[in-house]
Amino acid sequence: MADTFEELVEKQRAVNEAHLRVLQLRDTYGAPTTASWTQQQTETYETAWRAWRDLARDVQASVTDYAKDEGRSRNDVEADVKQAAGPEPEETLEEHGKAGRTDG
Repeated sequence: MADTFEELVEKQRAVNEAHLRVLQLRDTYGAPTTASWTQQQTETYETAWRAWRDLARDVQASVTDYAKDEGRSRNDVEADVKQAAGPEPEETLEEHGKAGRTDG
């Protein structure tokens, strides 16, 4: 059974939350190319990144299916879903002074 629009929005919110977690970890640990991470930090970051990637892949497939079933443009459906889901993580971090930052 295909997802409803509301289910797509919830999936996108999960993607946004997972992406925010990745950004927070990168902000906390420092950029991987400029900071030396411990093995645990590397594993935590990679796990969070994979979760974000997998959720994003799943919502993209669901948006494609929904658009096809509804006879709508995939881009229009994606834009509607993202708008309904709320601000994306990059915007959220900028608006809140890089939430999760520990170095002031």
